[in-house]
Amino acid sequence: MALEIKQHLRLAQQLVITPQLQQAIKLLQLSRLELQNLVQQELTENPALEEQTEGDGEAAGPEQPEGETQDAAPEEQVEEVGSKEGELKEPNDFDWETYIGIYNSPYPAGQPPPLAEEGPTYENLVTSTESLQDHLLWQLHLSNFTPKECLIGEEIIGNVSDDGYLAASVDEIAVECTVAVDDIVTVLHKIQRFDPPGVAARNLQECLHIQARQYPAGDAALLHAIIDNHMHELERHHYTPIAKKLKVPYERARELVEIIHHMEPKPGRPYAGETAQYIIPDVYVVKLGDQYEIFLNEDGLPKLQISQFYRQALNKESAIKSEEREYLHNKLRSALWLIKSIHQRQRTLYKVAQSIVKFQRDFLDRGIAVLRPMILRDVAEDIGMHESTVSRVTTNKYLHTPRGIFELKFFFNSAVQKTEGGDMAAEAVRSRIEKLIHAEDPRHPLSDQAIAKILQGEQIMIARRTVAKYRENLTIPPSSQRRRMED
Repeated sequence: MALEIKQHLRLAQQLVITPQLQQAIKLLQLSRLELQNLVQQELTENPALEEQTEGDGEAAGPEQPEGETQDAAPEEQVEEVGSKEGELKEPNDFDWETYIGIYNSPYPAGQPPPLAEEGPTYENLVTSTESLQDHLLWQLHLSNFTPKECLIGEEIIGNVSDDGYLAASVDEIAVECTVAVDDIVTVLHKIQRFDPPGVAARNLQECLHIQARQYPAGDAALLHAIIDNHMHELERHHYTPIAKKLKVPYERARELVEIIHHMEPKPGRPYAGETAQYIIPDVYVVKLGDQYEIFLNEDGLPKLQISQFYRQALNKESAIKSEEREYLHNKLRSALWLIKSIHQRQRTLYKVAQSIVKFQRDFLDRGIAVLRPMILRDVAEDIGMHESTVSRVTTNKYLHTPRGIFELKFFFNSAVQKTEGGDMAAEAVRSRIEKLIHAEDPRHPLSDQAIAKILQGEQIMIARRTVAKYRENLTIPPSSQRRRMED
């Protein structure tokens, strides 16, 4: 078979995503914190991009987008502001009297005056949380341990997890320290008497045993017996079998079980070092009269502008070399596209929030019971965008409403049919199930089947397995584990 070279002409369509479009898509799905980090990184890496300071005028682009905006060239969306090259401006509110008075004070030459009016540094104001390992090491070095026991104790503490449990076996620690297993066990028992109670336990039962030792001898013996032999009854709140086995009155068995329920299953929890993560909403919804107004949260987002210095440098033909000119052109284009992409992100976010408020007006007025079933296609068709765009812009974004702060994804949920016609949001059904369980009799908790029958009586078509799924989503145990006492 002969080989030959041929040319073929073919016409085909191909989707090409430009770097600028990729950047715009990436910005859409960024959370508020991620966007702030990206902007700060660009400010550091791109000399043509700078943050607008107070007094420079309006930022590039509209701060509060409303409706459609006219198409404009990137250069028209960025206001050129800044001082003249080489010009230094004196602050209008500078206190020269105080400045001259301080440096004319009678202090020896070369010795600076004391800065009495300066506040403490930021590092002195920020509190640092103590970790569980630090707390245990502090107790270890204050205790009466030999140098050998201190080395073993440090190895044991180093293997304590954040929950307060010993993550390594005694044999592994013995091999690491090259000592006998009995020596490890001796030091381990001493560390188990440290604060918090139950620390360095190897399993849940041992953790509960350590905490039970703090009670009087009579109570401690009964607690140890329950922990050893009645964990199954303990989980299901079955007090009668425990009372019979321990030969104590029913009320006495119930008191002992309540003591165990108040023990800490994760002793290291108070020292986890996790700080509260406060949610900063991206959009505010405020009711003014009978209407809901939407405001984008611009606090903390730097207002960007193009550097006037570098734009003037490009206008000088012979001032810079061709390589430098090409570098500046690239940086200016990158800065312009970043500003344009951020503005486009804010406009899209505003449109999506506006559409959600329109669809969920009943929820804002009356609460979660009337939350409307909604999918991405509803909003996409309303604002004339693709569903993928709506999905990206609602990721990790939060809406502040008179009903509280909700993630934008919260408003998109499936529908549960009603027998009388119409649909009900799945989130509203979950809320109804949670209210039914909170209002139930602890002696006779509602089963999933009983809850399904109640909802069906309220014209909500739902199966028992669906109730079980929603209950598990709410992290609510089954009825057998919710029973507090027996007849």
